[in-house]
Amino acid sequence: MKLLYKIFGVAVVIVLWQVIFASGLVNPLFLPSPISVAQKLVELLTNAVFLADIFNTLLRTLFGFSIAIVLGVPLGILMGYSEKIYNMFEFLIDFFRSIPATAMIPLFTLMFGIGDFSKILLIAFVSLLIIAFNTMYGVKNGKKLRRITGELFGLHGWKLFTKIIFPESLPYIFVGLRVAISSAFVVVVVSEMFIGTASGLGHRIIDAQLVYDSTLMYSAILMAGVLGYAINKIFVLLESKVVQWSGK
Repeated sequence: MKLLYKIFGVAVVIVLWQVIFASGLVNPLFLPSPISVAQKLVELLTNAVFLADIFNTLLRTLFGFSIAIVLGVPLGILMGYSEKIYNMFEFLIDFFRSIPATAMIPLFTLMFGIGDFSKILLIAFVSLLIIAFNTMYGVKNGKKLRRITGELFGLHGWKLFTKIIFPESLPYIFVGLRVAISSAFVVVVVSEMFIGTASGLGHRIIDAQLVYDSTLMYSAILMAGVLGYAINKIFVLLESKVVQWSGK
C-alpha cells in the first residue's frame, strides 16, 4: 500500500510537469517534457562518460565518508566518555556544524587546490562533524539503568563498553551516518559544480546549464536524486539489520 502511494505521488508530479509543458506557460528551453528527459536519461545510462560521472561522484562521496567514520566515531565516543574531551571539542563541533557546508568550499579550494583532494577533505570534514556529534550523544544518553545493571553484574571497562554502552549508542550512530552520507552526497555534487573537475554529476549539471542543454541538465539532476534516495534507503536497511533492538 505504501508503494502505491509513492507511485501515485510521483505520477501526480509527472502529470503536472507534462501539463505545464503542454500549456506553453514555460519556454521548452527551460522546461523540457518529462518524456524527453526520461528518454535522455535512458540514453545516458548507456553512455560510458555519464556512467564514469556517476562512478566518480560516488567514489568521492565514499572516500570522504569513510575518513569521517574512522575519525568521527572514536572522537564522538571519547567526547561521550570524557567530560574534559567534551568541553574541549563541543564548541568547535557545534560552531563548524552551524556553518553551511557550501560556505566552506572557497576555503578548502584555497587551502587544498581544485583537485579531488579538496573535495574529499571537505566531504570528510562535513561528515565528521555530524557523525561525532551523534555518536557523542549516543554515548552520553544511553539508558543509565542498563549501564548500572551491567555494573551490578560485574561489567566494567572494556566489557561494559562492548556489552552495554556501544550497543546503546548504535542507534544514534546510525542516525549520524545516515545524515552524514546524505550531506556528503550533496556536498560532493555542489563541489563538482564549483570546484574545477573533469567528471562527476555536478560537473555534468553545470556544463549542461552553461550551454542551455536543459534535457541533459534535468536528466543529471534526476540521476543525482535517484542516487541520493538509494543511498539513504541502503542505510535505512542496514540500520534495521544491525540495530534490531533500537527503541526497545
